[in-house]
Amino acid sequence: MTTSTTDTSPAPAAGRRSWLRDHSELGVCVLLLALGVLVLTDALTMDVDIAQRGPVGPKTVPVVVGIGLLVVAALLAVDVLRGGRGQAESGEDVDLSEPADWRTVLLLTGVFLGAAVLIEPLGFPVAGALLFWGAAFALGSRRPDRDPLIAAVVSFVTYAVFNNLLGVPLPGGPLMGVL
Repeated sequence: MTTSTTDTSPAPAAGRRSWLRDHSELGVCVLLLALGVLVLTDALTMDVDIAQRGPVGPKTVPVVVGIGLLVVAALLAVDVLRGGRGQAESGEDVDLSEPADWRTVLLLTGVFLGAAVLIEPLGFPVAGALLFWGAAFALGSRRPDRDPLIAAVVSFVTYAVFNNLLGVPLPGGPLMGVL
């Protein structure tokens, strides 16, 4: 006499999802691995035309950083697969049951993209001021008497430090002759 049995075990897909949820830190490992490979590939294919004195050249630091990223990715993967779990900080006050604030995320994304588009025609001082003011507004500051002024000062000081003191040329835009 044969009887049919019904399978009451959970579907393999549900088991995989549960395993991935328990080992979600492996996503960080994959990101670190990809970043390490990218850095190493870029460093090893770098064209160096300057005369090099000694063993340390322009490729040294990127190669060390790339190798470090690969080592950290491997160590983290081993730790996660052995059961290691990341601990939330005890001081975090994030309520994970609340939905994400997509309005703020979209406002910040728009501000950053707008600054990237405007930096060339308007220059860093103006685009930076708009970036700093827009970020303050997106994050909840509602002081129209103070925020634009602070944003302009921060932007001009940043421009002066990078352009004049550090020698990193930033586009000045229409204000190039004034600054």
